[in-house]
Amino acid sequence: MTTTLLSLRNLFLDNRSVPDAERYARIEAAEAGWIVPLVAELEAAAPVLATRADWLAELKSLLDSEKGGAPSSRFIAEEATLAEFTTVVLEFAPDGLTEAQNFFPAVARLPIRAQMAVMRVMIDEFGCGNIAQAHSQLYRDLLAELGLPTELPDVLADTNDETFAFLNSFYWMASRAVDVEYFLGALAYLEAAIPDAFAFQARACERLGLAHGRYYTEHIHIDDFHMKEMQTAIKEYEAVHGINPTKLVVGARLLSSLLGSAVDAAVAKAVARSGR
Repeated sequence: MTTTLLSLRNLFLDNRSVPDAERYARIEAAEAGWIVPLVAELEAAAPVLATRADWLAELKSLLDSEKGGAPSSRFIAEEATLAEFTTVVLEFAPDGLTEAQNFFPAVARLPIRAQMAVMRVMIDEFGCGNIAQAHSQLYRDLLAELGLPTELPDVLADTNDETFAFLNSFYWMASRAVDVEYFLGALAYLEAAIPDAFAFQARACERLGLAHGRYYTEHIHIDDFHMKEMQTAIKEYEAVHGINPTKLVVGARLLSSLLGSAVDAAVAKAVARSGR
């Protein structure tokens, strides 16, 4: 990343602020030095796909390649101490406390039936209006059990650049990427990958005797439905505008890379701090 991560925390803060001209210029400059060339590189390396069926085959191949988890995920499930797991949970607090908030701008860019599918996903993210079921509240409950801060301003100071990169990518895809297919592919990948990915964290919670692992188990339960809804959104988008399946795959690979790097960096931080 040529923005060398020096401004990714500030980019996250800018993304969550009222974008006056000066701030918007900063956002565009940061993205031009980071995610725009990253996406161009992924696009140059991606297979040229012709149909939605090709996209589904590529997505399945990517998901299959990730089954079994990376070493960092297996470490979380099988070896992480309570202190190490606490470091990982705190690392992803900026995500857990703002879950799905960066998706909203994409909705207005979709045809109505695709909007409905994405909104069915997002309604679940916000607990169908029940605060006790909202995913961000479930994460807040886990943070509180671990004795960690539960408000966003209090968890940002020590967050890794890799985590901010993962979070910032959705702001770009939802708001500023010319092609909304990147967003659709990325979210379709995320909803399909999370049930397997979060199984490692759920196992860690069970092994460590934590009472508030529901943030992870709820995703394992609900994201099978979300995965299907995202494919509906893609189908409905295609019916109105056509679809570029290559861009869907680029979005999926982008999220896979950024999320994998964020988990690896979180585990590396946790191990370094524990003195292993």
